[in-house]
Amino acid sequence: MAYREEMTLHHHREHPWRVRVDDDGGTPCGAGVLLDDRRVLTCAHVVRLAGAEPGGSTPRLRISSVACRPEWTRTARVVPGSWVHRDGTRRGDVALLRLDEPAGCGIRTTLWKAPVSGGRVRVYGFPQAEPYGVAADAELAGPAGREGEWGQLKQVRAGDPWIERGYSGAGVMALGGEFDGRVIGIVVANYVNGDARAAWMLPTETVLTYLPQIAGFTGGAPADRLGPADGAPPGDVLGDPLRLALTRELARLLDSGWSGTAVVGTGGSVTAGDSWLVRLVRTADPAARATVSDAELTGAPRGTVLALGSIDAACSARGRSVDDVRGYLVQRFGLPGGDDRTVVEQLLRRTPPACLVVGSVDRARDAPALVRNLLAPLAARARSRGMRLVLGFEDRPPDGLPHDVALDPEPLAVAGAVVGGVGAAEAQAAVGRLAAAEDAAARLEEEHGRRFFAAPRLPPRVAPRLRVRLAVARATEPNPELAAVLRAAAAARAEAAGYERAVRRLVADHEDLCAVLELHRVRAARFFGEEDRRLAERYAPALRALHTVPVDLVAARELVRRYTDEADRRIEAEQEEQEEQEERGEQGG
Repeated sequence: MAYREEMTLHHHREHPWRVRVDDDGGTPCGAGVLLDDRRVLTCAHVVRLAGAEPGGSTPRLRISSVACRPEWTRTARVVPGSWVHRDGTRRGDVALLRLDEPAGCGIRTTLWKAPVSGGRVRVYGFPQAEPYGVAADAELAGPAGREGEWGQLKQVRAGDPWIERGYSGAGVMALGGEFDGRVIGIVVANYVNGDARAAWMLPTETVLTYLPQIAGFTGGAPADRLGPADGAPPGDVLGDPLRLALTRELARLLDSGWSGTAVVGTGGSVTAGDSWLVRLVRTADPAARATVSDAELTGAPRGTVLALGSIDAACSARGRSVDDVRGYLVQRFGLPGGDDRTVVEQLLRRTPPACLVVGSVDRARDAPALVRNLLAPLAARARSRGMRLVLGFEDRPPDGLPHDVALDPEPLAVAGAVVGGVGAAEAQAAVGRLAAAEDAAARLEEEHGRRFFAAPRLPPRVAPRLRVRLAVARATEPNPELAAVLRAAAAARAEAAGYERAVRRLVADHEDLCAVLELHRVRAARFFGEEDRRLAERYAPALRALHTVPVDLVAARELVRRYTDEADRRIEAEQEEQEEQEERGEQGG
C-alpha cells in the first residue's frame, strides 16, 4: 500500500533520467542516466571515484534523484561484468549499476543511436556545491583524435557553464534537429587549459558494444549496415596498390571540407567481407571502434583511417528494396518519413548535412527504381546542400547519374602511348596542377557559381581517379598508362579553366549591369530627384532582379534595359524642354 501511495504522489520535473552518483557517504562523484527503476548508466571512473569499482573499498554507492518529487536516494552496486575502464586511453569508461531497491519512478529511458558528426547538445552535471545540477550546452565537434572512440564536445559561448568534474556519466541530450530531447551518449571527460575548453562523450553505439545488456534501452539504427550481418572485421584488403589508392582517395574526400557525390565502381569488392570500402567505413563507425585497438589504427597505412563518426550512415543495397533503404535512412536520421521524394527533401535539408554511403547499389532488388527515386535526386543536389554521398557499384554506374567525383578503378585507355615516354614524376606533377585547378574551380563555384541561374555545372573532379591510376601505374614503371594519366590531366585542367572563364563572365556581366543601373539612377536623380514614382516603378524590379539569388541575368538585363531606356527618354525630353525654354527666353529678350 505504501509503495502504491508513493507512486501515486510521485511526479517528475523535466528529463527524469537525470541522477547524481554519490559515494556511500553521500559525497557527489558524478552523474548518471536512470534507465528504469533498477538500472543506472554512468562512467567507470565515477564508480572508481566512489570507491565502488570491482575490488574497491566499498561494494556500494548511492544514486540520488534530481528531477523527481519527492526526492529519493537508493544504494546501488556495479552489475557484474559491466565495469569497463582503460587507464590512459580515450576508450571505454562505462559501468552499469543496479539499485538495491526500485526507484519508484516508473520511467524507461531510451538511448538513441544517432549521428555524432555535428549539432548542439546539453548535459546536466553536478559541479561542486551544486547538488541539483547545472546545464551546460556544447557543440558536437567530431573525433577526439585518430585513435580512441570518444567524440569531442566544444563550448558554445565563452563564459557559459561548462563541463567540469561532476559531469562525467551525464546523459548527452540532443538539442534541435530530429533527435531533439533524446539521449545520444554520456559524458566521459573534460579538459580545461586556460581559455581552451573541451570535453568528450561516448556515443550510444559504443556504450552498447561494451554493455550489450542495455540493448533493450536503445533505439534507432546503427551507423554501419554496409558489411556482413555478423559484423566480422575485414581482413587485410590494402595489400594491393589499387585498393590502397582507392581507400586513400575516398578518405581524403570524406575527411576534408568536400561535399558532393562520389560514385565508386568497386569491381565486386564491396560484397566481400574483406572489402576496402567496408573496412574504411568501419574506421569511422562508433561501434566498430570499440573492437579495434589503437595500435591497429595508428599502424594502418597513412590516409586509410577516417575520423570517428565522420560517416553518419552506411548501408548495403544488396537484395534490398527501395522501401528497405528508405526505411533505414528514416530510422538512422530520425526523419519524419514519407514517400521517396519527401525523404529526399528531409535528408537534403538536414543540419548538419549528412554523410551517407550506399554500397552494392546495382545489386538492389530494383536497382533502377532505387537510383531513379531516391539516390539520383540526392546525388543531383548533394553538393549544393553540403551533403557527402558515396554510391558504390559492383559494375559500372548507370549513365547520366549525377556525380562530382568518379573513382573508377579501371585502367585508362593507353592507345598510342609509348612505354617509357612519360615518367611518374611528370605525371604526378600534372595531376598536382589539375588538383589545384579543380580546387580553385570549386572555390569559385562556392563564391560565385551558385549565385546565377543556369550557371555552368562545376565539372566532376578527375584528380582523385588519376591519383588512383597513378599509384597503380608507377608501381610497374615504365608503364604506358602514365602517358594516359598525363593526357587526361591536361584535358581535365582545360575543362576546369573553361568553367572558370564562364563563371567569371557571369560575374563580369553582373557587375556591368549593376554599374549601368547605378549610373542611370544617379543621373536620373539629378533631373527628377530620388522619389520620382514612374522611374521608381522600373528601378525597383531591376534592382531586385540583380540581387535575388539565383540571379537570372537574362531577365535582369531586360529589366535594366527598360529602366535605362525610360530614364534616357525622360532625361532627353527634359533636356529638350530646357533648351526650348532657353530659346524662348533669348527670343523674348
